[in-house]
Amino acid sequence: MRPYILSETNYKTLKEEKFDIAILPWGATEAHNLHMPYGTDTYESIAFGAECAGIAWEQGVKCLVLPAIPFGVNTGQTDIPGTINLYPSTQAIIIHDVLESIANQHIPRVLILNSHGGNDFKQILREAGRKFPELLLVTCNWYQSVDKSLFFTNEGDHADEMETSLLLYLYSEFILPLDEAGTGAHRKFASPCLNENWVWSERKWSKVTADTGIGNPKEATAEKGKAYFKAVSEKIAKLIIELADLKPDNPYE
Repeated sequence: MRPYILSETNYKTLKEEKFDIAILPWGATEAHNLHMPYGTDTYESIAFGAECAGIAWEQGVKCLVLPAIPFGVNTGQTDIPGTINLYPSTQAIIIHDVLESIANQHIPRVLILNSHGGNDFKQILREAGRKFPELLLVTCNWYQSVDKSLFFTNEGDHADEMETSLLLYLYSEFILPLDEAGTGAHRKFASPCLNENWVWSERKWSKVTADTGIGNPKEATAEKGKAYFKAVSEKIAKLIIELADLKPDNPYE
């Protein structure tokens, strides 16, 4: 039993504890190429949440990792079997309800640990911040925390070399042999500008990629996944430790 994992701990342990920060892992349920499980994003969020909180806990930060939300915004993939879509408006309702519970329990800081590219919580937290001014609300995308090129050869952003390596390290029992994986070949927008980071339009997944992957996973290894997992976990643990030192009502220098 890890006392910082809500789903594992018990009331005897919890009832007298005062927590510094609540961590809400958020994933998705969607196809990940031919070789990876639909729960990939959720498994990743759970693993990072537990690892980062454990590191911070050892440094004296009282973390509470909430159960992961397994559904994300997948409006561009609803024609792919098995996809479960959650609209942003639904996410907003869930977040407001969770924050109400957190505020009632006087946990002053909340970090949404996002594991899915289709999720974007910034606008939701802007609104929630008006309703819960006593809370310091933060969201982060773990997959943007560390430069992937330091660990992986092939670029991609879905079921690619990075994600495959992570799952090979964390949950290898859920991964098919790499010779059964698709190549992750994908189409780009016909407009060059739409392929740049300063402009956005939703990708219609079944028109972009035949195997639902974006990025070649063939060079993935558990060793690469282990090194990347360690680097990302340490980076996010550092964030959690820093957040615990901030005053929710005035987190500025």
